[in-house]
Amino acid sequence: MGVRVVTDSACDLPQELIDALGIAVVPLTIRFGAEEFVDREELSADAFWDRLRSSDALPETSAPSAGAFEARFRDLIGRGATGIVCISLSSRLSATMQAAQVAAASIGGECPVQVIDSLTCSMGLGALCLTAARRAADGDPLDRIVDEVIGRRDRTRLFGALDTLEFLKKGGRVGNARALLGSMLSIKPVVEVRDGVVEEAGKVRTRSKSLKVLVDKVAAQPIDSLAVLHGQADDLDELLDLLNPIKPRDEIVTGVVGSVIGTHAGPGVIGVTFQIRA
Repeated sequence: MGVRVVTDSACDLPQELIDALGIAVVPLTIRFGAEEFVDREELSADAFWDRLRSSDALPETSAPSAGAFEARFRDLIGRGATGIVCISLSSRLSATMQAAQVAAASIGGECPVQVIDSLTCSMGLGALCLTAARRAADGDPLDRIVDEVIGRRDRTRLFGALDTLEFLKKGGRVGNARALLGSMLSIKPVVEVRDGVVEEAGKVRTRSKSLKVLVDKVAAQPIDSLAVLHGQADDLDELLDLLNPIKPRDEIVTGVVGSVIGTHAGPGVIGVTFQIRA
């Protein structure tokens, strides 16, 4: 089986890519009031957005247990994995990585397990998982895969255009974008996940201008890869058309923002993530 890749459900990767590359996903949990759902397994991204729009209460997210990661690691080892690289949602946004580290320590010497803090989320995390899984499929050893992922992590950028900062504010994930809150009703904020936390990256008056900011961020330097993420955004095609001169649409991986990130980003979020060319 060789090296296997594990991540969490904040990766927002399309299921077809997860299946094709054999990526193992450990889900977070989403709670709407008294109702609790296993992300992606019991609550799809589309079902989540429908609930969010009709719910009076902000949902809550919970990190997976160490036991959930250990069970996934042991299953892969039992099926012949010779090494495991686990790439997690930013440790500065969730306790997910800590759970993975505890699980990795419990494996002991049975199989080498490397846990990497992605310092990002959504398709930024997902893109790193794709790199790792493709290298593993090519037969690369664990240490080389880890080096590649860390190198790309440090060159990864993620920007998102939000319809409102209300969800970030309620969820306590505003980070250093807090300065935007005073005028959040009159602007279309653009944020960046930088060094694992949410930072301000721009503020404009219209949605179309926020899309232009995203495109400008992509065009500012040579890039190796590009992905678009969105929470049922009506203007997805508009953004893809704007990006087409930089990267053809058929070379852009598109992922729907799921429950974990959507809880804090809110409906209509749209963003880009890319890796700066080394």
